[in-house]
Amino acid sequence: MMFELRREAAAHGERRAARERQAARAVAFRLATGLDLDAVLALSGAEILRAILRVERLLERERQRGWARHWSYDLNRHIALSEALGELRLAAGGAGAART
Repeated sequence: MMFELRREAAAHGERRAARERQAARAVAFRLATGLDLDAVLALSGAEILRAILRVERLLERERQRGWARHWSYDLNRHIALSEALGELRLAAGGAGAART
């Protein structure tokens, strides 16, 4: 009985942490791109490929700022864009994965 409660509590904590990470990722994506991550993930075909290209351009610009040590470079934005790009590529079924 006690073991079950601990296991359920741990599972609840993991689910909550996953929801918090997803919410943080969605907010960071919205701030960086002006797009709603959930809405973009619901797109299909050419629309999602267009979103992938947009995020790739934003990520490349962020990388260039990092290499140049520009004052506006933000590692958190870079990470958020990179993670979002991975999610978009998965949603597109690997399409758009040619560029890295």
